[in-house]
Amino acid sequence: MAKMKLSSGVVTGSQLQDIFEYCKSVPCALPAVNVVGGNTANAAMQAAKEANSPIIIQYSNGGGVFNAGKFLDNTDQRAAIAGSIAGAEHIRYLSKLYGVPVILHTDHCARKLLPWVDGLLAAGEEYFIAHGEPLYSSHMLDLSEESLEENLATSKAYLERMAKMNMTLEIELGVTGGEEDGVDNADVDASRLYTQPAEVLQAYDVLNGVGDFTVAASFGNTHGVYKPGNVKLRPVILKNSQDKIHTDRGTANDKPLNLVFHGGSGSTKEEIKEAVSYGVVKMNIDTDTQWAFTKPIKEYMDEYDGYLHTQIGNPDGPDKPNKKRIDPRAWVHQGEKGMVARLLEAFEDLGSRDQFDLTK
Repeated sequence: MAKMKLSSGVVTGSQLQDIFEYCKSVPCALPAVNVVGGNTANAAMQAAKEANSPIIIQYSNGGGVFNAGKFLDNTDQRAAIAGSIAGAEHIRYLSKLYGVPVILHTDHCARKLLPWVDGLLAAGEEYFIAHGEPLYSSHMLDLSEESLEENLATSKAYLERMAKMNMTLEIELGVTGGEEDGVDNADVDASRLYTQPAEVLQAYDVLNGVGDFTVAASFGNTHGVYKPGNVKLRPVILKNSQDKIHTDRGTANDKPLNLVFHGGSGSTKEEIKEAVSYGVVKMNIDTDTQWAFTKPIKEYMDEYDGYLHTQIGNPDGPDKPNKKRIDPRAWVHQGEKGMVARLLEAFEDLGSRDQFDLTK
C-alpha cells in the first residue's frame, strides 16, 4: 500500500477523516501530546518531523491557562481561551517551518469548563469566515460523569455547531480513572472504567450523520503511571463495540468508529498494539512526556549544581561567571530533547513512524 501523502500545516475537515481511515488500514495511530506552551509544542513538532508522521497536539484547559500565564485572571475562562488561541496560532505558524502536519485539538472539557470551548468555537467561527477552515481541528467534550443521555444530548448540540466548520468532536464514554488537570476520578467505581458496547452503539446512533466524531471508550484507562498490575486494561471492549455497530447497523466498514485511547502513559507495547488493531487512531500521552521533559533538566541541575548558586563563582574559580549555565535556554532545551525522544518511542509503539509521505 502506498504511503499517504500529506503537506505541512494544520489538518482540518475531510483530510482529518482521511488520515484516520488510513491509520485504521495500516493499522497505526497517532500520539496526542498535551502541551503547555511554545517549548513543549516545538518539541512535539520536532518529534513529528523525525518520525515522518503527523502528530496530534492538544491543549487542556489548564495548559491553555499556563500558556497565557498563571498571573492572569481566568474569570469566565478568559485566560484559558486566550492561551489556547495563542497556542493554536503558534503551532499554525511554525508547523509549516517544521514541515509537519498537525492535528490541533483540545483535551478533556467537563461541563463546568464549557465556557472555555464556547470561547474557542467563537474564535473558530471567526477564523472560518476569514480562512475557510476552523482554528482548531477538533475539540473534546468529557461529560462522562453525567448520564449517558445528558452526555449525548450535549455532545450532539455541540457537534451540530462544529459540523458547520467541518470540525471533529471527541466524546468520552465511561470514565478515565486517576487524576489529571484538576479532574480527579481516583475513587470512581471500577465498573465505570469499562464502557459497554451497547453504550457505544447508542452514541453512534445519536451522532452518526450529524458530523464527524471520535469516541474515547473506556476500557480500564487511567491517567498517570502506576505499578504493574494496578491498571487492568481490556482492549477487547473496543473490538466488541466495533463489532456490535457493524453487525447491528450493517456498516460497510467493519471498524466504523475512530477510537481514542486515553491514559496511554505507562501502557505496555502489547496493550497499545492490540488497541490499535481494533481501530484506535489516537492515543493520549501526557504523564510520560512530562517526566521526559523534567528528567534531563533535573540531571542538568545535578551535574552543574556548583555553577547554579550564584552569578559569579563556581568550581572553576571564585571570579568565574555562570551565565552560560544559568541561562534557561541551556537547560530548557535539555527538556525539549528528552520529550522528543519519548515521543519518538510513542510513534514506534503506535506503528505510525515512517508510514506517511510528507511534503513540505
